Amino acid sequence: MIDRFLEVRSQSEILCQPLLIEDYSVQASEFVSPPKWHLAHVTWFWEEFVLTKYSPEYSPYNDDFSFLFNSYYNNVGKRVLRPVRGLMTRPSVDEVYAYRNYVTQAMVALLKTNLDKEVLDVIEIGINHEQQHQELFVYDIKYILGNQPLFPQYGSGFTPKEISQVSGFSKIESGIYSIGHQGDRFSFDNELGAHKVYVDDFEISSNLVSNKEYLDFIEAGGYSDFNFWHDEGWSWINENKIQAPLYWHKFDGEWWNYTLQGLQKVNLDLPVMHISFYEAFAYSQWKGMRLPTEFEWEIASEKFSWGQLWEWTHSAYLPYPRFNKSLGALGEYNGKFMVNQMVLRGGSVATPEGHSRKTYRNFFHASMRWQYNGIRLIK
Repeated sequence: MIDRFLEVRSQSEILCQPLLIEDYSVQASEFVSPPKWHLAHVTWFWEEFVLTKYSPEYSPYNDDFSFLFNSYYNNVGKRVLRPVRGLMTRPSVDEVYAYRNYVTQAMVALLKTNLDKEVLDVIEIGINHEQQHQELFVYDIKYILGNQPLFPQYGSGFTPKEISQVSGFSKIESGIYSIGHQGDRFSFDNELGAHKVYVDDFEISSNLVSNKEYLDFIEAGGYSDFNFWHDEGWSWINENKIQAPLYWHKFDGEWWNYTLQGLQKVNLDLPVMHISFYEAFAYSQWKGMRLPTEFEWEIASEKFSWGQLWEWTHSAYLPYPRFNKSLGALGEYNGKFMVNQMVLRGGSVATPEGHSRKTYRNFFHASMRWQYNGIRLIK
């Protein structure tokens, strides 16, 4: 557990190595958090939910940090509002790293003691929580850099594989299937409540939709034909003047897109990414197909390779049968977001190793597209 803890803590800081000091405090949109805030927030999580409760000798690093770096836990108390996280030039980056070191050392000391299952379970949540923020960090730094006029490079990595030339659909027979996490390994509470569902016959694509395929949709006028869109999606693309995936730019008749390696010509063989649920749905309608439900995706997940991009499903984010929220602040982790969100399944190239499983239920509002996501179709 000590090795796992230290490895996860180290990875958060490795992700920051390509940054300039000026990058740490930028908040390019209200849904984006500055890198400095991520570093401090995951540290506060350890302090708030583990050290102050299970380490009698622990003294908080700074009493103001709970107000500054709490995210959405109302049970903990007041907090800085999310849209103004980028206004915090203080504490300094150096002090945030000092805070991280202080908490990490205290956690290592605690981990060397005999801990009961209750504490170990919270520590497991903490490890997975920091991994979640490592993925969010990749989304956020790409948005921060991708909205700068010179499209600066971050570094290598976080690029999906090109689409396989072997395509096709796998058929799934109708029947009753088990859904949800089972077994003793870690899962979040929203995966629990294993239950049965019935599905009709369906066929699911072995590949994600490619940039080339999606470009065909654009060039066929997909963004100008309301027949393919939900009414809400149609309003969204028109109000926001959306005409292509996020980070796509057309220069002199050619499509380019921002990557963490800088601005590059769109690689037609890569899977299309950074699209909203609205766009994924419209594309599926244009193709005469549909998106899978999250249950169909989980049932069929052994039939295809997944984990390159999170995959939109046509399932609202709702509780499973017998879903129970924990008491207190940790009960706010998932349950209170079960409204106006759509489920994504799988994982992405930004997902930390070991953090994916077929029952994992990611969720975002239908308009969000800065996450690493893509499309898989059903017919």
